[in-house]
Amino acid sequence: MFDLHLFSGSANPELSRKIADVLEMPLGNVEIRRFPEGEIFVKYVQNIRGGDIYIIQPTCSPPNENLMELLIMLDAARRASAQRITAVLPFYGYARQDRKDQPRVPISAKLVANLLVTAGANRILAMDFHSQQIQGFFDIPVDHLYAAPVFVDHLRKVLDREAVVVAPDSGSVKMAHSYADMLGLGFAVVAKRRISAEKVASSHLVGDVEGRDCVLVDDLTTTGSTLTEAARILKEHGARRVLAAISHYAVTREGHERLTNGDLHEIITTDSIPVPAGWAASGKLTIMTVAELLGEAIRRIHGGQSVSSLFHLHLEESGQARI
Repeated sequence: MFDLHLFSGSANPELSRKIADVLEMPLGNVEIRRFPEGEIFVKYVQNIRGGDIYIIQPTCSPPNENLMELLIMLDAARRASAQRITAVLPFYGYARQDRKDQPRVPISAKLVANLLVTAGANRILAMDFHSQQIQGFFDIPVDHLYAAPVFVDHLRKVLDREAVVVAPDSGSVKMAHSYADMLGLGFAVVAKRRISAEKVASSHLVGDVEGRDCVLVDDLTTTGSTLTEAARILKEHGARRVLAAISHYAVTREGHERLTNGDLHEIITTDSIPVPAGWAASGKLTIMTVAELLGEAIRRIHGGQSVSSLFHLHLEESGQARI
């Protein structure tokens, strides 16, 4: 078996260090710097010839900068004769542009997939794509993980059996329904109409939430508008507490303020994207790490073991539930 090497880009080095701790190994030595005009330079200081290389780099804000850095790291590893190169993307940028829904627009999620493969990726390890179809954009193996195991453990501790899982829009229905099944809770949907990229208007609620705790689940938020409006609708219909579980907290500063100043009691997210220091000081933001999930996936891929068991939860009453 070829040697395992773990490298980190500059997008989320803290998560990379946590993954290295899970694997009980150091991060590899790679030099990443910028030329005065902004060009990115990458050099693997150590020998990686014939190695099994894992490059951890979420393509979060700034997406273009982080994506280009990842592409150059992949190319450098390929030219250094690595045996296998896996791009580890805790967050996959451009995922919302996954279809041609109006004339003369690109399918940017597919373009990014092509770029990753061309640059040298032999395998993709990612978490919570915005849509499942993105896996089909790649002609190389894709291991797609879910943040659900991390969230469910926490939600079981803070919700009672009368709580309701709520989809904040129609696009989150399947995800919310899966959470409801895993937690054994009720299910509701908030309908919305998007006015612009920054504004949405929630129109009506399907489901009974009066006097109950509600948890909104979504894979991604940037402006916070959808979740804020959904929380307002739930409170108007008598919800006791409203929580939100968000896989990727790619929110702007204005969006964070909107969420923390709104009707949400708690916002639960992961460290797939670095959260600015001080944001958790509001007391509403809880950040769960996905380092153990990604680290175990890397261990299993390197060892040629099945990754599918990471898609299951051990439930107290019914054995296992598939995510």
